[in-house]
Amino acid sequence: MDIQYKTVAAAIRRLKRIEGQVRGLQQMLNDERNCHDVITQITASRKALDQVGFMLVADGLAWCVAHPEESGEGDRLEDVQRLFTMLA
Repeated sequence: MDIQYKTVAAAIRRLKRIEGQVRGLQQMLNDERNCHDVITQITASRKALDQVGFMLVADGLAWCVAHPEESGEGDRLEDVQRLFTMLA
């Protein structure tokens, strides 16, 4: 399953933002920020990671639909489905 360059680039941009969020979380803990604020940021970071995963799986699924002859005997589609359920 191939992932388009533009999808990879978008995923990398999002991951860099998430990396910044995680560094911010570390700083929040060092600054002894209140639990509610920290948990709110953890939740936002996790959701952002989930969105990156769904974006990659969606791109893979689109590739399988557009290239059925290259995706094999349904194995690729099953792989994408399995990846999707791992994220859910």
